Amino acid sequence: MATQAKAPAATSAPAIADVPKGTASHPHRRKFTVAEYYRMAEVGILQPDERVELIEGEIVVMPPIGPEHADNVDEFNEVLARYAPGRYRVRIQNPVRLSDESEPEPDVALLRRRPEGYGAAHPTPADVLLVIEVAHSSLEYDRSIKAHIYGRSGVPETWVRNLPEDCIERFTEPGPDGYAQHTIHRRGETLTPVSMPSLELAVADLLPLPPASTS
Repeated sequence: MATQAKAPAATSAPAIADVPKGTASHPHRRKFTVAEYYRMAEVGILQPDERVELIEGEIVVMPPIGPEHADNVDEFNEVLARYAPGRYRVRIQNPVRLSDESEPEPDVALLRRRPEGYGAAHPTPADVLLVIEVAHSSLEYDRSIKAHIYGRSGVPETWVRNLPEDCIERFTEPGPDGYAQHTIHRRGETLTPVSMPSLELAVADLLPLPPASTS
């Protein structure tokens, strides 16, 4: 049975406000729009091989993809692709345009299939049915900051594959303050995506076995 968990509190950068003269002030962050972000790539400020994404106006460097991370992404892709033909599209580590200031590149995104595809524009929250982030060193960031942004943007459901604890953290019921529900699912349980109510997935089928210890 799924374990109910308290949704992590999201944190954000302080709002920029006028500082009265004579008082101490702190440096302000210069945030970027998606258009500015792409322009930086066009002029060579951002290199084609840099692993970065735009989150709430800030350019975030993503950690290198290790073998366990890659194996889990492959497993999710393989399982979801079985149910995708003709109905859905599985998108791997490609951009999703959430707003004018956020364009993350989730590990896995399950999208509505559009006849015209996504060649003219990246998918938006209205196109996204499920987002999956695989996390180890980025666990706190993925289940607080990123999950909050996905929920606030209206993505129906986000899963965070928690590698250290070998489970899936599920976030549902999106709203202005992020997701209202946060549950934990382990091997031996099943998961039914909100947007695929007739589909019951065994958690064990979604998770590769953890790598054997070398010690």
